[in-house]
Amino acid sequence: LQDLLGLLILAPPPGSSHPQCLDFKPPFRPPAPLQLCVMYQDFGCCDQQRDQQLLRSFQRVMDHPDAPGDPACAGYVLELLCQECSPYAAHLFDAEDPSTPVRTVPGLCPDYCSEFYRRCRSALPLLTDDRHISRLMDNQTGVCRHLELGDMDYCYPHLLSNQRLNQNLGRVQADSDGCLQLCLEEVANGLRNPLAMVHANDGTHRFFVAEQVGLVWTFLPDRSRLDKPFLNVTRAVLTSSWEGDERGFLGLTFHPQYRYNGKLYVYYSVEVGLDERIRISEFHVSRHDMNVVDHTSERVILEIDEPASNHNGGQLLFADDGYLYIFTGDGGMAGDPFGMYGNAQNKSALLGKVLRIDVDVGERGVPYRIPPDNPFIQERGARPEVYAYGVRNMWRCSVDRGDPLTKEGKGRLFCGDVGQNKFEEIDIIEKGRNYGWRAREGFSCYDKKLCANSSLDDVLPIYAYSHKVGKSVTGGYVYRGCENPNLNGMYIFGDFMSGRLMSLQEERGTRGWSYREVCMGTGRTCTFPGLINNYQHYIISFAEDESGELYFLSTGVPSATSATGVVYKVVDPSRRAPPGHCHYEPLPVRVKSNVIRFVPQEGKKDPGPDPSVHGAPARPRSSRRGGRRRKGKPGAGGEPGAGGEPEPQNGAVRLAGDQHGRRDRGRVEVYVNGGWGTVCDDLWTTQSAAVVCRQLGFRFALKASKRSEFGAAEHLQILLDDVQCHGTESSLLDCRHAGVGTHNCDHLEDAGVVCGNSIVDV
Repeated sequence: LQDLLGLLILAPPPGSSHPQCLDFKPPFRPPAPLQLCVMYQDFGCCDQQRDQQLLRSFQRVMDHPDAPGDPACAGYVLELLCQECSPYAAHLFDAEDPSTPVRTVPGLCPDYCSEFYRRCRSALPLLTDDRHISRLMDNQTGVCRHLELGDMDYCYPHLLSNQRLNQNLGRVQADSDGCLQLCLEEVANGLRNPLAMVHANDGTHRFFVAEQVGLVWTFLPDRSRLDKPFLNVTRAVLTSSWEGDERGFLGLTFHPQYRYNGKLYVYYSVEVGLDERIRISEFHVSRHDMNVVDHTSERVILEIDEPASNHNGGQLLFADDGYLYIFTGDGGMAGDPFGMYGNAQNKSALLGKVLRIDVDVGERGVPYRIPPDNPFIQERGARPEVYAYGVRNMWRCSVDRGDPLTKEGKGRLFCGDVGQNKFEEIDIIEKGRNYGWRAREGFSCYDKKLCANSSLDDVLPIYAYSHKVGKSVTGGYVYRGCENPNLNGMYIFGDFMSGRLMSLQEERGTRGWSYREVCMGTGRTCTFPGLINNYQHYIISFAEDESGELYFLSTGVPSATSATGVVYKVVDPSRRAPPGHCHYEPLPVRVKSNVIRFVPQEGKKDPGPDPSVHGAPARPRSSRRGGRRRKGKPGAGGEPGAGGEPEPQNGAVRLAGDQHGRRDRGRVEVYVNGGWGTVCDDLWTTQSAAVVCRQLGFRFALKASKRSEFGAAEHLQILLDDVQCHGTESSLLDCRHAGVGTHNCDHLEDAGVVCGNSIVDV
C-alpha cells in the first residue's frame, strides 16, 4: 500500500482531484516521519502528533478482550484508522458535506467492506459508537450499505487506484488547458481604487492600504480596519473621478528601519500653478499614535514635472541595499515624443527611469544623496540619480525575498512595464541597464531607427505578451511565503484590462521563464471554508504581507471615487504547510481609534451569474494606465424568450456582450414590436443607463458605456438613437428619442451599462 501511494503521489499532471482534510483544509507534507500511518508520511492530513494519537487508538483496539483473533484484522484496523490521514479524509468521512454528520468509519467500497465484515466484523464496535451499525451487526448487507459513500469515486480503497484523483496529487492543480487552479480569500473591501498595500516590517503584522484619492488605512492582523486614516493627503493629491485617470496617490513604502525611526515615503501627483508634478515626500509617524502619521512632518524629497497627465509611474521601494528606488513614467502621451529620442532614452531626464537615492542624510540639508556606486555618476549630462533607463511606465515592482532555505534569487527587482500598442512586458532590473523603450516594445521594434542602433545595448524582458492577452500589465511578486509551498519561486502577476492572473516559473537549467495562466478553481476546488473563486475585474496592484503571503488588489469600477475595491489573498487549495509551521506572534498594537470589523462581501457563489459577483474575465476593458479607450470583443446575448417563456413586452431590455455572462453589465438591447435591437450612444448618459438598470432590478447605474464597449451587435437592427432620459422613466421608449428605427449611427456606437446595488460615488 505504501509503495502504491508513493507512485500515485509522484504521478505526473494533469489531474482533477479535490484533496481535503477533516479540518476542511488542504493536505500537507508532514515535517517528521509517521510511525503508524506510514503510507501517508509523504503527503496527507496527519502530523506526528496525530499519528501518535491514532497509534494509541490502534493499540487500544487490538488489546481489547473482544478484539478479533484473525491476524489479518490488524491490517484492516490500521487502514481504517489511518484514513484520517488520507489526502481525501473529508470525502471518506463525508465531512465536506455540512448537511450530513461526519462518519466515524470511512466510506468503504462494497467489495472491501464484504471482506472486512467477513474477517473483522467484531472490530467494528471498537472502532465506532455508531448505534445504527450496532443494530446492523448481524446484517452484512445492511452494514456495507451504511458504510457506502454517495460519491463512489472516493470510497476506500478504490480511490488509491483512481488515476483521475491521484495523477497530480499534492501539486498545483491545472485544468485541461494547463491553467493553474488557485483560490482566493477576501481580506478587505469597500476601498476606492486601492493601488498599494504595504507592511511596515515592524513585527506588528499590520498592513496599510492606500487609495488613489490620498487616504491610507491601517488594517490589524485580524483584518479589522481603524476608522481613522493612517495618512490623509487628499487636499494635496491631484486626481479626479474619471475612469482611467492615472494621477493621484500612487505609491507608499516604509523605511527598512521604520521600527526605530518611524519614517515612510509616498509618491503622489500634485498641481503647482499650471504645472502637474509627481512628488516624493518623507513623513514621520506620530509620537502620540502609532497608527497615525504626523502630517506636519512632510519633507519633500523630490519633485518632477509631468508634461502629460498619464504615465506617472508610481512605485517606491527599498531594495536589499537600503536605498530608495523610484520608478517614473516616460512623461505621457503616446510613443514618448519628448525630444529626439524621448525621455526614456535621455539620461539627463528623470522620466522613464529607475532612480536610486540615499535618503539617510539626516533631517537638515540636502533631501538625499547619490549612492556612490550609481552607474552614471561620471557620465557627462546624465542625472546621477539614474539607476536604469529606457522604461515606459513601470507599474508595480517588487523585491524577491529569495528562497526560504537557499536564499536563491534574493534581492532581484521585478517590474511590469506597460506597453504602447502591442506588447506588455516583465523585466528584472539591473544597475546601469537600458530596457529599450522607445526603441523596443517587448521583444519587438517600436521606433525602427532607434531599434537599429547597435549601441543601444538594451535588455530584453524575461517575458512579454501581446494585446490579445491583455493591454496593461500589473507587476507582481515572486511567492516566498510559508502557507503555500507549491508556489515557492513562482512569479505571479496580472493584467489590469483583461483581468487575467498569470505566472512565470524560472527553469533552472536554461534560466528561461515558463508561462502558466492562473485561473480561479472551478467545481469543488475552492470549496474550503472562507475561500472564493471570483474577484473584481480590474487588477490594480499586488502585495506581500509581513510573513510573505501574496495578495492582489482589484476594483469593479476603475475610478478614484468608486468604493468597489477589494483586497484578496492568494491560496493554493492543493497543498498547505504543516499545521503550526507558519505560526507567528504579532507585536501588540496600541489602538486609539475605533475598530471596524471586517465583513466579507463575497461568499460561495453558484455557477450561474449573479449581479453582485465580478468574476475573473478574460476580455480587455479600458486601461487605467494607457490613457485611451479600448473596444471590447463582441459577445452573444441569449434569447430570454426561448424555451417557452412569454414574449417580452415593448420596452423590455436585456444585457449582452459580457463573455462571462454577468447580469450587471453589457450591451443594451431593447425589445420593440416583436424584435430585439440596439441603442446608439450619441446622447447616452447615466440617466438613460439608470432607466435600464432599474428595469433589470438594480438600484444604480455605475456607468453608461459607449463606443461598443461590449461589442457591436451587427446581427441586430439599431432601434433607438438620440435617447434622452430624466432617469425616472419606466423604459427607454418613454424617453425622448429619434423614433423607433430612425438613426444616423452604426453598431460601433452600440450603448451599454454597468449596474450595481451598492452606493458608489462616481
